[in-house]
This record gives sequence, structure tokens and C-alpha cells, in this order.
Amino acid sequence: MTQPSERAIQPEPRQAHGDALDLLQPAIDELQSVNPDLALTLAGLVSAVAAEAARNKRLATALSDALGRQRLEEKVGAPRAAPTRRTRRSAGPWDPFSVYAEHGEQALRDRLSALDLEQLRDILAEHGMDTDRLAMKWRDTGRVVSRIVERVMDRAAKGDAFRTGPDQ
Repeated sequence: MTQPSERAIQPEPRQAHGDALDLLQPAIDELQSVNPDLALTLAGLVSAVAAEAARNKRLATALSDALGRQRLEEKVGAPRAAPTRRTRRSAGPWDPFSVYAEHGEQALRDRLSALDLEQLRDILAEHGMDTDRLAMKWRDTGRVVSRIVERVMDRAAKGDAFRTGPDQ
């Protein structure tokens, strides 16, 4: 005779999804006899996730994908839409590296201060100056200007140790 625990742990391969659901209650019941708190917690968790997935198609799809199940469209061979990219930012109004190289730090600060916040963010994005993803959230233009100047000066000085000779 097959024990309930074996049946719950090793379902027969021919069982349909409905039969797999029938195994849930005996498994919870068996767990409850060993660890009632865990059984109650798991039952509550499964119930909450299932109820929310029934209401939210996006969650249901994400759960199916995460658990390795194929979506119905993939099973019948329906074409999938190409993934869309986020809208990219516009190019910055001018190159801060050339301004710094030609006119120096103060001229760069002055020109940056004349720009609005969105133009400053365009410069940050175009030149990859927000690697920690903080500056794009800032609302203070002075702070963004300082970040750009700092990054421009750092990159302009990069490699200086190799440009000077040993006797200089």
C-alpha cells in the first residue's frame, strides 16, 4: 500500500494538472502533523499568491516564467512581440570634454550652469557619467553640474601617471 507521503512527494507522470492540485491538501495535512506553524504559513502563502495571480495576469505570467512553465502562446507557436527598448535620451547639446580641454574648469562650470536640468541629464547619459544611477534622480542643477565637472576632470586626468617621464 502506498503511503500518503510517498504519493505527495512522487506524483505519477501521467497525472494532469488537476491531479497535482489534489496532492496539495494531503501534503499540507501531513506537514501539519509534524510542524503546524510551517503548514499554516505555507498554506497561507500559496493561497495568497494563487489569489493574486488569478487577479493579476502579469503576476501569473511572471510566476509561470519563473517556475519554468511555457506560456500558452509559446506552446501553440504564436509569434512573440519583439522586446521594446526604453526611450533613449537625446544627445547632449555639446561635448563637455572639449570645453574643458579648450577653456578649463571654470568655463565648463559656467556653460553647464546655463543649461536646464534635462539638458544636464542628457550630457550625463550620453557620456555615461552616472554609473551609480544617482545623479539622474537629483533635482538640484548645481549638484548635477558638479558631478559632470568631476567626471570630466577625472577622465581628462586618467592616464597622467603614464604620460610623465621618470625624470620629471
